[in-house]
Amino acid sequence: MFPPLALGFFGLGTGYLIYGPQELFGWPPRDERVDRATGIWGIWLPGFCQFVTGIILFVGLSWFQVFNEAPLYMAALAFSAYGIHWFAIGYNRYRGNDPRPNAGMCVAFFIISVVGLVVFFTAGDWPVGLLFLGLALIYLSDFFAAIGMKWAERALGFWHIVTGLWLMYLMVAVAFNFSLGWSLAV
Repeated sequence: MFPPLALGFFGLGTGYLIYGPQELFGWPPRDERVDRATGIWGIWLPGFCQFVTGIILFVGLSWFQVFNEAPLYMAALAFSAYGIHWFAIGYNRYRGNDPRPNAGMCVAFFIISVVGLVVFFTAGDWPVGLLFLGLALIYLSDFFAAIGMKWAERALGFWHIVTGLWLMYLMVAVAFNFSLGWSLAV
């Protein structure tokens, strides 16, 4: 069976590659129009793609038992939670809402990132373990950005870009592995 991992990786990676340059380089400069555009992208690419991936994984693991690798439970949890949280991030950006409440969200998502890191490194899946390391660094940076530390937004942008590029690699690896039977590291 083919879990829809590439879809989730692609969606999140695209979101990070949209948000990252703005945070790291200040491009494009934020204004109402840019916030509406990045908000829509946040809802639909990282939000919807991950949510769909997470739901398919949970249904495949529990209702139909077409997936049986235990680490996929962590993937289902992460894709679902991250997808839902991107709905909120995108909507808040779209509406121009205050980002300070993100500090509490960052604590929760730092914890789920560390759990994913432990699960995937312990399972021997170091490429996905590295992904969760990137996610932990994103939420650590985002926490400090949410509480008003100016340097943290640039750090957040850096980790968004690095992790976004790693997600693109994971998407390519999964697509080639499943479609062509290649053996790229995933």
